[in-house]
Amino acid sequence: MSFVRSVRPSNLVILAALPFIVYLFASSPDYQRSLRAILGIEPGSGIFVPGFLLLAVAFSAGFAVLVLSRLKVARPRLTLATGLVGLLATAAILAGDLVHPFIASVVANGVDSFKSDLVIKGATPRQLTEAADLMVRGVEAWLWPAYAVLLLAGLGLTFAGSRAPARSESPAGRAGAWILGAVNGAGLVFVFLFAHLAFASGLATTIRAAIAAYILAAILGLVWVGLLKLRYSRQSLVLFIGMTALFAALSTWFLLQPRDNYVLAGTLGGKIGIVTNTPAGLISAVRFGQYEGGPTTETPVRTFVTPEQAIETVAKKEDVSGALLPAAEVPADWPRLWQVEALNDRDRAAGITFAVVAIALGLLTLGGFLHGRHPLSIGSEFIVDTIRGIPMLVIVLYVGLPLSGALKDATAGVFDPPNLVRGIVAMAIAYSAYLAEIFRSGINAIPAGQIEAAGSLGLNRWQTARLVILPQAFRIVIPPLGNELIAILKDTSLLSVLSIRDITQRMREFQSASFLPFAPYNSAAILYILLTLAAASLVSLIEKKYDVKHR
Repeated sequence: MSFVRSVRPSNLVILAALPFIVYLFASSPDYQRSLRAILGIEPGSGIFVPGFLLLAVAFSAGFAVLVLSRLKVARPRLTLATGLVGLLATAAILAGDLVHPFIASVVANGVDSFKSDLVIKGATPRQLTEAADLMVRGVEAWLWPAYAVLLLAGLGLTFAGSRAPARSESPAGRAGAWILGAVNGAGLVFVFLFAHLAFASGLATTIRAAIAAYILAAILGLVWVGLLKLRYSRQSLVLFIGMTALFAALSTWFLLQPRDNYVLAGTLGGKIGIVTNTPAGLISAVRFGQYEGGPTTETPVRTFVTPEQAIETVAKKEDVSGALLPAAEVPADWPRLWQVEALNDRDRAAGITFAVVAIALGLLTLGGFLHGRHPLSIGSEFIVDTIRGIPMLVIVLYVGLPLSGALKDATAGVFDPPNLVRGIVAMAIAYSAYLAEIFRSGINAIPAGQIEAAGSLGLNRWQTARLVILPQAFRIVIPPLGNELIAILKDTSLLSVLSIRDITQRMREFQSASFLPFAPYNSAAILYILLTLAAASLVSLIEKKYDVKHR
């Protein structure tokens, strides 16, 4: 009965319904197929589970030893038992070949299947070539023994430091903590957040996207709050005036660069040849007849790399009858339909960008002067208010498609993040505004007298925030932060519009292929309910730990 009382009522309902849910999936082939598809279970992925579990146990046990050794109340027996579990898992990794299939799958799914020579082309699920498999085995031959040595060293130093009179000050204890934390922490991050899980890739994508977006949103939210708390000063005002003038001068310099002469020559009987790097404004003008004497209907165009190719194609008198060319490249015997001067796209884009930045800085500077606030504080307030006014789906689409495409073009393809990263950044930006308001309300709830007392003790602003304000504010904002975690976990379903194969996207794919009316949707709904209830239980445990309700 005590266990039943300790369970949250909502979880108790799920536990009561769990036998029915299990029976439903066990007895219905449609639900079994839908669950496998939505979870992302690849064919033959069962061989990867033992390796994943061994690594997860070894890394978790090693990190747990670090946590247990730092508790105020020492628990030597539990710490020793946890260390032994880690050693046994490490011994199993060294003794057998259970981990290799999982590592090989991670490597195969971590490279580009179209460009990399490490995977067999056209094989589904992905498989390493024989040479790549031997290479991975060679790395494992020294990687796991090295991990075992570091684990033994970390455990030995930790237990040796725990026997010292001043355990927290023991050099051996500190060294052991660093080793256990660095090695096992990196292993846990890799296994749970980055490694491809072929036995649950859809579920892993949803959880990882939610965690990454939540952490990034929290960081951005703290940044917005930090900017919001900046104090006004004449030096900051002068600095922003100078920055505004600098960007305005840069904008003027780029926009006043010499123009290039272009000529539309030939006839309009066929397509018009367009040479690469022709200003986009001129292309639109030619296509839609936006020049003197232009046609009222849309003119078809064809792109060429060089002017010579366009001239040669027009001379053949096929489907191209004219071309928009630099004035120096136009043949003398061609009729000239339109002549114009235009700034190249690179200088034009740079000039417009600097002009927009100058205008934004100027507005922030003016607002700071009128209201006696730091310009960045006004900018932070504007960002938070603006983001909260835009629907989540619009932000995901905007960041994932046009903004990412513009950044890719501006960096000549150097910056081209995958769709999952685009979706995570979009959700982080969207939720950062809400988290910023939560952090701000928690900070404002701290009495001003405590801040004044901290100042009288000689603490600077950073020390006051770290030692006085943030610990108390964290206790206050735990419930709303937990609510945002649950919300962001559900809103990962919006990432399916970017073709990210999370739970929702896999559900849609399976439903389109199977035409089943209820099984895919019910399976996805049950998974989301279980995930959100698990998140709610985690938040409840944190609330109890910090005694939020009975401060």
